[in-house]
Amino acid sequence: MRRDSYKLQGLRKHLVDTLRQEGIRDEKVLAAIAKVPRHLFLEKAFEEWAYKNVAFPIGCDQTISQPLTVAIQSGLLEIKKGDKVLEVGTGSGYQACILSELGAKVYTIERQSTLYERTEKFLNDLGYRSIRTFLGDGYLGLPMFAPFDKILVTAGASALPETLISQLAVGGHLVIPIGDDQGQTMWRYTLTASGEIESNAHGKFKFVPFLKGIQ
Repeated sequence: MRRDSYKLQGLRKHLVDTLRQEGIRDEKVLAAIAKVPRHLFLEKAFEEWAYKNVAFPIGCDQTISQPLTVAIQSGLLEIKKGDKVLEVGTGSGYQACILSELGAKVYTIERQSTLYERTEKFLNDLGYRSIRTFLGDGYLGLPMFAPFDKILVTAGASALPETLISQLAVGGHLVIPIGDDQGQTMWRYTLTASGEIESNAHGKFKFVPFLKGIQ
């Protein structure tokens, strides 16, 4: 495992300052981003890119999300310590680590078998052994562990997956980008005590597509 040098820690602090300038006010989210060594989620040759506010390819046609996007999605979830959270789209594992640092019990599902195997091992090596990883179709969620207090989708869906809504606990939030390959709107859906779904839009984003099946 590569080390976390003073230089990289300084770059990470600068990233947190940048996110504050971009309007992120959730100090718990900022503290989690300050703690997780994002450079370890990229190949060593590109590690300084880790602390720029940009998305970056990680293979298998996937990316590690832009830090600002990670901060916004994490904040919209309103994580409370002990929340059971389903993440759809494990990717590099970075977002799962942020959720774990926020106190969530994380269940994360990935459809790309190569990426799943690599990330599962990496998260264990990094010390995040409480994060539960699964290979599967994200559209199906994880009904055997439902309901979830919070659900986060890290890929752009063409429509709201009803299966995921059905796995949400009362009072819980589902955060998901919905749109087409030109871009998506970030939505937060909340299941009320009366069984109704409340929804709020939170800006425009660009994600890789949310695909069905396992590869």
